[in-house]
Amino acid sequence: MIVNWLASQQILSDINFMTEYPPCGKAIPLKSPIVAVGIETVKIEDKFTTDDQGNTIEEEYCRLATINIRLSIHVPFSMGGAACHENFTRIVDCLTFATDFNILESGCDSVEADRDTDALVLTGRISILADFCPADSTGINFTSFINKELLCGSHINNSDIHVTVQDKENWNDQIVQGYYIGSGTNSRTYNLGFEPKTVFVSALEYPPVAIDFNASTYKSYFGVANRSYGSQGIVLTSNGFKLLQGNPYNLKGCTAALNEPAEIYIYIAFK
Repeated sequence: MIVNWLASQQILSDINFMTEYPPCGKAIPLKSPIVAVGIETVKIEDKFTTDDQGNTIEEEYCRLATINIRLSIHVPFSMGGAACHENFTRIVDCLTFATDFNILESGCDSVEADRDTDALVLTGRISILADFCPADSTGINFTSFINKELLCGSHINNSDIHVTVQDKENWNDQIVQGYYIGSGTNSRTYNLGFEPKTVFVSALEYPPVAIDFNASTYKSYFGVANRSYGSQGIVLTSNGFKLLQGNPYNLKGCTAALNEPAEIYIYIAFK
């Protein structure tokens, strides 16, 4: 994209621009200036401004992009090394005055001779800051060679390819913890507001299984279930989990005790 933009500038019409990655073949011997262009790095960040009270405010539809461009300028021997520097300066000036970019810095190495192409070669670097604001939907002219829709406006708002703030919060909050007090009913549904992947339940200050040696019975105060299987007394639902309590849910002499009256139970649910 940057190569096409530079090539379209009338003031640079005497220069042949090409991509650097992968390298393209050059005429031998070189007859006219050639500039191989490559983008080394692009860093995109949210944009923030400060209001009159000193508060930092995020510009929702704006982005800042720091772009590091590398140039490999090739000129014929007959034009001399000064032509390398002259062409580098012309490109920097074009980016400065024909775009909305801020040139952060620019520089170049020493001119070297390339005997394979009978050319003088100068490697240059340009670091620019692009302020992609206001949003594309405003229709304000934005003179640059990078499509602003990639960073602002409709592209960012496309929920099919970009996550929402709520999505990010859900990703960062994958575990929900809480407690409930047993009601004593044989069946009870607890609503979490989402379909969990796994739930652990345990009675407070009870072991997983409590044994009554006098009555030769024992109760299970711990349960775990995922979407496929579960231990005694607990199954998952589309909005939480269901507890099964008491003698009707006795398994091999062990009674489910995940909803004993007045007992406190803690749970951990994974989204």
